[in-house]
Amino acid sequence: MPQPETPDPKPSCQDTPLCDLVFGVTKSAWFAEGSNLFLIKPATIVLILLVAILLRFLLHRTIDRLVRSTSESRIPAVLRPLRERIPSAAPDPQAVVPERRRQRAEAIGSVLRSMTTAVVFAIAVLQILSELSFDLAPLLASAGIAGLALGFGAQTLVKDLLAGLFMLLEDQYGVGDTVDLGEATGVVEAVGLRITTVRDARGVVWYIRNGEIIRVGNKSQGWAMVVVDIPIGFARTEEATAVLRTAAASVAVDPELAPELMEPPEVVGVEQITVDGSVIRTVAKTTAEGQLPVSRELRRRLAEALENSGITAGIAATRMFPRPSTPPADGETGQGGAT
Repeated sequence: MPQPETPDPKPSCQDTPLCDLVFGVTKSAWFAEGSNLFLIKPATIVLILLVAILLRFLLHRTIDRLVRSTSESRIPAVLRPLRERIPSAAPDPQAVVPERRRQRAEAIGSVLRSMTTAVVFAIAVLQILSELSFDLAPLLASAGIAGLALGFGAQTLVKDLLAGLFMLLEDQYGVGDTVDLGEATGVVEAVGLRITTVRDARGVVWYIRNGEIIRVGNKSQGWAMVVVDIPIGFARTEEATAVLRTAAASVAVDPELAPELMEPPEVVGVEQITVDGSVIRTVAKTTAEGQLPVSRELRRRLAEALENSGITAGIAATRMFPRPSTPPADGETGQGGAT
């Protein structure tokens, strides 16, 4: 009597299409399982890594091209720095901020490249672990707890990084700007995601964490105002105002200073009255870069005009300089002399 045929055992990897295909061709469970373990899984892992590397390369190339186009060519007005969005900030904004735009674009591009690398390879690692039959639920729970603990421990660092990122995106200041950051006031030398470097007027370099910056006063964005208050004593204000207007008009027609002036200097009149006489104010609207040279030259010409007109001599004549009191000499009793 013939014995019934024993059915071939099914491989444990039959749910995998390639494993099922190998079992269908060879009818061998152990061969199908071995091919799945030593051939199919390694090939899948290699394919995952290749796809991750290719995707990372394409994303980084896209970011690099975006950074180059932002640094070298025109971009939409919404994405331009603030000082470029102000029409009257400078005659040619493209010519005064290339280095600032380049550094800002490269910093943002570096952050985007790091983020894309971390996301792509994190997904690739999870896919590889899944192929190796790891249970990802406990791993993800542990990673979440570890990330939460790390976030609490490094919250100052996270705060600095987020503040630096938003500062770059909003273009609050850049390299070469004169800023007031509270205790530190000076020229920005470097801008990073965590630290901003400022050199003050005495040459001291300040390293400021971005998370500690509460307010920013930028003296280099848009335009600036020069305000000069000149005391004229008790001289006639009409005469002094006329002299000062003539001197201010000479600054407006100076070929070296005219490009820095956005509006001609204006003598607005008497600003205040003190015990020493009247004070006349002169104002001038300039570009951010031209504030210092215009203010220095304007003060010099106003002072020279007052001196040449003879008004300064009148100011000195009206001033009183009381003598310090001296005790009487020995043998004297005061106003009546010796007795």
